[in-house]
Amino acid sequence: MSTATILHETATTDTITIASLASDTNLVAGREGTAVSHEDGEIDSLVGGKVTTGTSPTAARQIEIWAYGSYDGTSYSGGATGSDANLTPQEKTLLRLLTIIPTSNTSNQAYTWGPFSMAQTFGGSLPRKTGVFVVHNTGVNLNSTAGNHEVKRTPVKYSSA
Repeated sequence: MSTATILHETATTDTITIASLASDTNLVAGREGTAVSHEDGEIDSLVGGKVTTGTSPTAARQIEIWAYGSYDGTSYSGGATGSDANLTPQEKTLLRLLTIIPTSNTSNQAYTWGPFSMAQTFGGSLPRKTGVFVVHNTGVNLNSTAGNHEVKRTPVKYSSA
């Protein structure tokens, strides 16, 4: 008789270009990352990362991290395309909020976020594909160094022993 145990696989880096992402006062225009497929037996995908503000941000603003999904592997919620691209969602409420990061006026401040369960974000079950959307209103572009930002995922599977 085998026993099922939970296995956290190796974290991988999502493709999303948020270095120098422009600020949007209305928290609408941001950047979506490339969608990741969950058709390899995952029961969950834990997502987290870091975002770094630019120089002289405005105090008491925020960075928002959202998730988008696909029910069929080709269509995405909120008007996302599944690619690393600029995005102004059709309606942000069609996305799922992962977190809101309150920011200070400290230049080049790194904010680490997550991990968040993508299965829980989508009601307990992973969609066929998911991606993230990042938007902020810090008043300045995000830090311009790509290495100061990341989105990583850790697939979670069952393992039988």
